[in-house]
Amino acid sequence: MKIHEYQAINLLKKFQIPVSEFVLCKTPAEAGLAYTKFNNNVVVKAQVLAGGRGKAGGIKLAKSMQETETCASSIIGMTIKGIIVEKVIVCKAVNISREFYAGFVNDRETKSVMLMFSGEGGVEIEETAKKNPEKISKLSIDANTGLHIFQARNMVSKIVNDISIVNQIADLLVKLYNCYIHYDATIAEINPLVITTEGKVLALDSKMNFDDNALFRQPEVQSMFEPDKDELLEEEAKNKGLSFIKLSGNIGCMVNGAGLAMATMDMIKLYGGSPADFLDIGGSSNPQKVIDAMDIITRDEQIKVVLINIFGGITRCDDVARGLTDAMKRLVVKVPIVVRLTGTNLKEGLEILSHTNLIIAQSMDEAAIKAIKLAK
Repeated sequence: MKIHEYQAINLLKKFQIPVSEFVLCKTPAEAGLAYTKFNNNVVVKAQVLAGGRGKAGGIKLAKSMQETETCASSIIGMTIKGIIVEKVIVCKAVNISREFYAGFVNDRETKSVMLMFSGEGGVEIEETAKKNPEKISKLSIDANTGLHIFQARNMVSKIVNDISIVNQIADLLVKLYNCYIHYDATIAEINPLVITTEGKVLALDSKMNFDDNALFRQPEVQSMFEPDKDELLEEEAKNKGLSFIKLSGNIGCMVNGAGLAMATMDMIKLYGGSPADFLDIGGSSNPQKVIDAMDIITRDEQIKVVLINIFGGITRCDDVARGLTDAMKRLVVKVPIVVRLTGTNLKEGLEILSHTNLIIAQSMDEAAIKAIKLAK
């Protein structure tokens, strides 16, 4: 589960982490009034569950009440990575001396929480991670002891010389770790973490994601859930017994079994395609699940083709075929569909599909290649 920047900042404040003051606004008029609270230069920031706001024009500096309203007017209603901006925060602008990145993530490789800290904070942190990973310091944290203040100081002192700043940042990192653990987070990052020209350390922006499996014991976090259209679709799929995750490609995937779904996406990428989703119909032989899956996949306007890859074990090929034929009758499907079946009741499944205009493939390779060609 994801939350907005303003919600993450509110959680940081509960752990006495120094943050920039802000006012949440849903209209340009509210943004203008927020300016009067600070009566100084402000920053107007879009609140969307997507990165790249600054590059998309979703973060603007304003120097007057009128300019603040104008900035908010241009941001509210704009689309960032397919998400419409419905609200902004107006923050007091600060004079920045230096920027850093600080974050905690669950690291599968070390089976621990990983602290990452870098003196290359700001909008280019992703590029730093790709091109200069050595500039990001990492520390694997023992779950039994947590993050010690001396460990944080040692990490920060390799980048910062001023002991006063080192102590401030180290204290902040320990508090951020405690916040991360307390709320069952999977990501808790501050970017940028800044030193102002007055020598004060501030968290200017924060991102937090949470473990869905722990939400039952995090009512405070759960109450912050503001799903976008993709998350609503994922929730709908879950309620129908499907495992669905929206991706950014143009080849819709329907598969039975998580392992086969991952292998199918890998096959698509291998041949130069881009999967649009992870969709696992599971081991059920209920044709209705196939209908539901087709309905969910084809709502994505980016889809150019659907690839269905079924290994018939518990899930029988003839049941999938019946579900597909029913789906074609009930739904308006405007894209081609490539189907690869193998396993239990394969012969019966292929017989059912022989009376349709679906494109049949004999192997995963063939299915992926055909789907990619159709997507182009």
